[in-house]
Amino acid sequence: MRNENLILGVTTIGDLLLENRVTQSTYGMIKNIKLNIPDYQRPYKWTARNAIQLLDDIKEAQNENKGIYRLGTLILHQEIIDGETIYNIVDGQQRLITFSLLLYVLFEEIDNNGIDKLSFINKTVFADRHTKNNIPKNLQAFKRRIIKSTSGDLEREQNKYNNQKLLNYILNQCELIVVITTNQSEAFQFFDSQNARGKSLYPHDLLKAFHLREMTDLDADKTAKIVADWEKVPQTDLNEFFGDYLYRLKEWINGNFAQELNEQNIYKFKGINKHSRTPYAQFFKSAFSYAQMVNNSAMPFVTGTREVTAFQLSAPIIAGEPFFNFTQYYLELLHDIRNNNKDEGFYIQDNEIVKTLDNYFKWGKGNRIARLLFDTALLLYVDRFCPPTFPSKLDTELFDQFTIFAFIWAYSLRAQHASLGWQSAQNFILNQKKDKINSFNIYRLIIDSDSPNSLLSTLADRLYTIPDSKILHARARKKDEIKDNIHSNYLYYFKINNFYKA
Repeated sequence: MRNENLILGVTTIGDLLLENRVTQSTYGMIKNIKLNIPDYQRPYKWTARNAIQLLDDIKEAQNENKGIYRLGTLILHQEIIDGETIYNIVDGQQRLITFSLLLYVLFEEIDNNGIDKLSFINKTVFADRHTKNNIPKNLQAFKRRIIKSTSGDLEREQNKYNNQKLLNYILNQCELIVVITTNQSEAFQFFDSQNARGKSLYPHDLLKAFHLREMTDLDADKTAKIVADWEKVPQTDLNEFFGDYLYRLKEWINGNFAQELNEQNIYKFKGINKHSRTPYAQFFKSAFSYAQMVNNSAMPFVTGTREVTAFQLSAPIIAGEPFFNFTQYYLELLHDIRNNNKDEGFYIQDNEIVKTLDNYFKWGKGNRIARLLFDTALLLYVDRFCPPTFPSKLDTELFDQFTIFAFIWAYSLRAQHASLGWQSAQNFILNQKKDKINSFNIYRLIIDSDSPNSLLSTLADRLYTIPDSKILHARARKKDEIKDNIHSNYLYYFKINNFYKA
């Protein structure tokens, strides 16, 4: 059934921003597209990193001779005000402002009069601190990347020629899919329904799209299988996995506060691509290739050695297919750590501390935060010091000792707060609150240790007993009882391990 309120189209950047038209649509070319930034739009939040990433992506597409490079969707709400038809930008404002800044710099550099036609650059945007900060910064970032100081006429002409080619590519071969509707509610519905499930895109959806673009050398069947395996994992699980576990770990390892994973910081999971040639990139690509080569050979079987782990949480990701393998690997490792079934997994099996946490301390924000700290510490330890399968007796003995230390560290935080939130948790991790006992960055200690024994010795020195006067968590003060053959209070495990002083 035809929807009279809806127009679908495709436009080049040149047609949209210079000629004020949509190149083609269900009704042919649409002229007199007067773009407007409505009051309900958010501020301009793209940073210089986002802007330069867009430029680099375009240059890469140009170098690969892509005839058409699609750059996302533009959603417009067509409205008539005082007899004039305007097109409110519902989604795509960030990209259009960034493209306008980029075109401005290119026109200025090649002495082209196209600036006069770039009407969108004169649009009024919000005078908030984000917009005021990001527009001039991004403009300067483009100038630094595009305008090169040269010493000779020949070199100047070559730069001008390269910039003209880049400008032509952006204007004529970079495209946006356009959705135009006269119904504002429908426009917002499209904005909130950018993927097949009718939900806003998660950061991991953007990562999936990025890494699929890096897999041009894979055949269609293998790509389809990778996508199918990815889609089998519940989206909420992937969102928690990347946002709560991997992203926070990456920040805490480096001593940074972790806010939330979003489109502004997903670059941390884009990694090293096949075109990277720096010594840094070559080192990690070589390490990954070596692991792949050994594991796909008969060497582990013949020599009786373990397989070589191809990933490390503290190392950069290799873009493309390895990203999906990385995700699957750590999902399984995290499942092992969070699953206390005595007959499954290799590490957490029928652990009494975990039984108590699972049964009596899994509800409430503060308990969930402490458990996340505990689990991420275990995940990082196993990643750095343990084989992913079939650990030796020594491996498990050392891990069991670390489990106690990790528990004491994480639940020292929980015990010292009547009400625990993320700000207090991150202050504790990054040692911003000197009055909290056992406040230190355990993740940094794990990464800085070259062996399990070295780490355990350091933790033995760094962890202190908690006096009763410091216990503010009301649930920890309640009477301890034996229920289902386990203790109902986590403070019991502080006592038996000599980390509680009555």
